[in-house]
Amino acid sequence: MLGNEAFARGAYEGGVEVAAGYPGTPSTEILEFLSTYREVHSRWCPNEKVAFEVAAGAAIGGKRALATMKHVGLNVASDALMTLNYTGVNAGFVAIVADDPGMHSSQNEQDTRNYAFFAKVPCLEPANPAEAKEFVRLAFDLSEQFDTPILVRSTTRVSHSRGLVPLGTRMSVPTKAYTKCPQKFVMIPAFARERRKVLEERLKTLEAWVEETPLNRVELRDRRIGVITGGVLYEYLREIAPEVSVLKLGVSFPLPKEKILAFASQVEELFVLEELDPIWEREIRTLGIRVKGREVFPGIGEITPDVLLERLFPERKREFLDLSKSLIPRPPILCAGCPHRGVFKVLRDMKAVVCGDIGCYTLSTLPPLSAMDTCLCMGASISVAEGIKLAHPELFVVATLGDSTFIHAGIPPLIDVVYNKTPIVVLVLDNGTTAMTGGQDHPGTGRTLMGEETHRLDLAQLARTVGVPLVAVLDAYNPKTIRGALEQAKNLAQPAFFVIQGPCQLKKPKRVSVRFRVREERCRGCFICVSAGCPALSKNDKVVAIVPERCNACGLCAALCPFEAIEEERV
Repeated sequence: MLGNEAFARGAYEGGVEVAAGYPGTPSTEILEFLSTYREVHSRWCPNEKVAFEVAAGAAIGGKRALATMKHVGLNVASDALMTLNYTGVNAGFVAIVADDPGMHSSQNEQDTRNYAFFAKVPCLEPANPAEAKEFVRLAFDLSEQFDTPILVRSTTRVSHSRGLVPLGTRMSVPTKAYTKCPQKFVMIPAFARERRKVLEERLKTLEAWVEETPLNRVELRDRRIGVITGGVLYEYLREIAPEVSVLKLGVSFPLPKEKILAFASQVEELFVLEELDPIWEREIRTLGIRVKGREVFPGIGEITPDVLLERLFPERKREFLDLSKSLIPRPPILCAGCPHRGVFKVLRDMKAVVCGDIGCYTLSTLPPLSAMDTCLCMGASISVAEGIKLAHPELFVVATLGDSTFIHAGIPPLIDVVYNKTPIVVLVLDNGTTAMTGGQDHPGTGRTLMGEETHRLDLAQLARTVGVPLVAVLDAYNPKTIRGALEQAKNLAQPAFFVIQGPCQLKKPKRVSVRFRVREERCRGCFICVSAGCPALSKNDKVVAIVPERCNACGLCAALCPFEAIEEERV
């Protein structure tokens, strides 16, 4: 199984009945796999906070519930986490959070274990797909045993690796009764003060439990070197140095302090191996233990077997297949026919200040488009654009974000734009899916994760409802119309909102009956079409050539050509 498939299987076997999340690499496939088990109600939510709260409500109501997200998604959901830790749960509640060391598909490299320490909730950390299944299954039992939410931390390599996973049967877990108890679940200050005491008492109980649980295990071998580690780094260590002694931490928080002290006393030299922040290292040093951590292992980026060999056993000679030396560099680019390409070419040509967001369109930052100025976090394109406009009223400032991103975090800042009369332009690049994470549905597509037809959110109507003066829906493949609308908005000096519609090329059917060709006798070699960066276009001597195998027949190149040298033909 893929690690994310194993997480889903563990939740299924653990008797989960409600699962909610927002897609984000590397966590996305967990809910997609879980939705194939029809006994589980699985849903995509507008954002991670909503998903966390839906799952929390189901658990309070008596059904085992799961929330899934990537590491930055927990930032969005943390408001709920930091109070659910006080209230506790009724039925089991588990949140699987996938970190991304090395930032393979993320804007930062944060460590979810910090939230476990911050919220004082248990955090389990599996090392492989088999443990992913077992840890999640067990997490539901632990949640009910200790009346607490449980975090399960994954990383890209655990979520996206494959391994053998022993299958079990689904637990039959009856829905727990719901009993009104405001002293437990209504966190007004008077009640919260008492629940704060409960949280600390629970932590003491958990600290006793972690000393006994088999999730933390000691493997004594050669006692000259001892390593405290967990997660996928345990697998790497066993691969390159099977002889060393290991304390494998399956529980990231709370730490088994007595077990750590005992292990440290049995080895000559102690290392702590962890990815990203030196969380365990700090805790181990407070116990008065001499340990090597950050002075040996890097705190930035992904720790791979190569890095381990270099830092821990530099004298060993081992050849790894380094594909980077044999592959031609291939930077990421927008797909051929991507509806975002023409929009950013227009914005670049208009010399707009473009505040971007999280999505495929961040690739417009790179040449040849080189159009984007900022990218911070989900929904921030609009708010940051407002700030830049306040700093420099003379600039033409545009915020760009996708349809799913707008629904996730763009609606409150749009309301702020209208409320404060900030004269910026908001462009929602509507490709009808959550494209960057693989094409998931959202409230604007009219379909649920379970495949049911539902209400389709009208983004343009929403903008009109909150009071945007100028609202329009535009064709992504008509750059002249887009430029005309932007010029109108620029001169209006009021907020404007345009929905730029065009299908994601990875989701729409191929137009096998249509292709585009270049009439060389008309081509002047101006290469305006090539400047949009479509991978289906190339320069052939002094004219443009179209590579048929790459072309998705979107027609943008024809719309850009000032000499009508590119035309559509039937095949």
